[in-house]
Amino acid sequence: MSTVKKTILSFIAIVMLAVIANQPNASAAAKPAGSAIVQEGKKYLGVPYRYGGSTPRGFDCSGFTSYTFKKKNIYIPRTAPEQFKKGKAVTKKNLKAGDLVFFKTTSKKSVSHVGIYIGGNKFIHSAGRGVSITSINDPYYWKSRYAGARRVL
Repeated sequence: MSTVKKTILSFIAIVMLAVIANQPNASAAAKPAGSAIVQEGKKYLGVPYRYGGSTPRGFDCSGFTSYTFKKKNIYIPRTAPEQFKKGKAVTKKNLKAGDLVFFKTTSKKSVSHVGIYIGGNKFIHSAGRGVSITSINDPYYWKSRYAGARRVL
């Protein structure tokens, strides 16, 4: 093989290796933006509350969050207490769309309600009126029960 052919083949090999090295890793696929999670959640506004529900026929709070995230290929546990253990803790002032927000709505020591932060101090969740949007600072109920937030995106 001539020196010119060897040089060209070496050059092609180097270029190919550089191209391969700069390809995104398939296992490190980008997670959806929080806005995509919020948009998905809003598709279910008005779906009735159903204890233990995890489908658009009826949701409980954690059934709604786990279903919404799953539709965007993010898998989180089924219950609010288990979801509260995932991701990274976020302060209330640093909330971003798509963060999970948690509340203590019962006398239990652990969290008992979860929703998805949508921005503007509001969250989307499934409760007595079904899937709806509520202020996290609602002075009559949610503000005093706020327990924290987690970022799983």
